[in-house]
Amino acid sequence: MVQLKFWEEISLINKIRIIMALSKQSIRKGMYITVDGNIITKDELISISEGWTEVQENFFRKMLKQGGHFKLKGVKYIIELQESDNKRSDGSKDSGIIQIPGEDSRF
Repeated sequence: MVQLKFWEEISLINKIRIIMALSKQSIRKGMYITVDGNIITKDELISISEGWTEVQENFFRKMLKQGGHFKLKGVKYIIELQESDNKRSDGSKDSGIIQIPGEDSRF
C-alpha cells in the first residue's frame, strides 16, 4: 500500500514537471535564441523545454536574463540580448539630465 502511494506521488510530480515548461511570457522581446546555429521561435523553445528537469529549466531562465553561450542536454544554446542605451549599470532606467532653475542654469 505504501509503495503504491509513493508511485502515485512520483506520477503526479512528473505531470507537474510537464506543466512547468517555459511560457511565452518568460521569453521577452529583444532576445535572440539560437539552438545549434538555428534561430528558433518561442513555440519551438517551449516544446523543447518540456523535457527539461526543474534544475535545467531554472538554469535556462537565469541565462535568459543575462545571455551567453552554454550547452544543455548536449544541445548548444546562444542567447543574445538587445541592450537598451538608456539604462544604468544596475539595470534601472536613466532619467537623463535634470535642469535645475536658477543662476547656474546657463551651464
